[in-house]
Amino acid sequence: MNEDAATAETTLAGLTGSELWSRGHLLTEQANALSENLDRLETAALVELFCENDRRPQEAVAAAAGPLAAAVDAIAARLLSGGRLFYLGAGTSGRLGVLDAAECPPTFCSPPELVQGVLAGGAAALLRSSEGLEDLFEAGAADLQQRGFGPADCLVGIAAGGTTPYVLGGLSHARSIGALAIAMACVPADQVAMPCDIDIRLLSGPELLTGSTRLKAGTATKMALNILSTGVMVRLGKVYGNRMVDVAVTNSKLEDRALRILADLAGLSRERGRELLNQGQGSVRLALLMAATDLDLEGARAAMSDHGPGLRSVLEALGAQLPATPPSAS
Repeated sequence: MNEDAATAETTLAGLTGSELWSRGHLLTEQANALSENLDRLETAALVELFCENDRRPQEAVAAAAGPLAAAVDAIAARLLSGGRLFYLGAGTSGRLGVLDAAECPPTFCSPPELVQGVLAGGAAALLRSSEGLEDLFEAGAADLQQRGFGPADCLVGIAAGGTTPYVLGGLSHARSIGALAIAMACVPADQVAMPCDIDIRLLSGPELLTGSTRLKAGTATKMALNILSTGVMVRLGKVYGNRMVDVAVTNSKLEDRALRILADLAGLSRERGRELLNQGQGSVRLALLMAATDLDLEGARAAMSDHGPGLRSVLEALGAQLPATPPSAS
């Protein structure tokens, strides 16, 4: 038995032995003294308590900045070499992974298979709770295998309490085949060990509604996933400055955004911007490159292939610059 399988087995042993119904020591399951009279509070005081306590997720994410940065770089390196990113989870954790994955294609024009959310129970579990499925250790690995998950890929296993067998099984499988395994949990590592290469712990503290990890733990998880996916896409060259230059132009709102990006970065009128956007077959990045050079569509594509993936790296390689550029950060 390898070390990772042993870690998962040790964790599972605690869940299937005398501690099966005693997770009360976990940070996410502890009672919050600030809300011991939650049901007696006036509504205004209840809302104020939540507003004050919801500062904790941001602090928890900030404290995990080091592992998050390591994860961004490690994931980006894998994706640049042809790998994919998978989020794996059950319940709220899994739904948050699916949400983040689903938002990548419209935001970054990434292919749907590049970032995938895998939820215990599948699509049906998005709308109807199926938390019982999270107890199946083998199911996590099986769902990944069904997606063709391989050694070149990355897995972020998300489990607020760190004890979800479905997630532990997926992480153990990822490590066993040489894939990148990243654990994300809201309990300290000394409470629950998870098999992984990078360990992200978001210690947002006990929930105001005891054990309801859709609250602070869920907020911290969503914030961390926002950073992961956006950071990775920046590293993949899908951002120029702070503009999403690979935005998918699929509706009038996104077309307007694309035209404003072309106006802001290249000084183009809406008419000229729309013309180049059409020539670039909806690609803002290609439209910007054509605006900065005398390249046609095929030439711009070839330059991206030779010097990409980022627009900035292509412009620097060609000795070109955009007619207008956003102010640099000071």
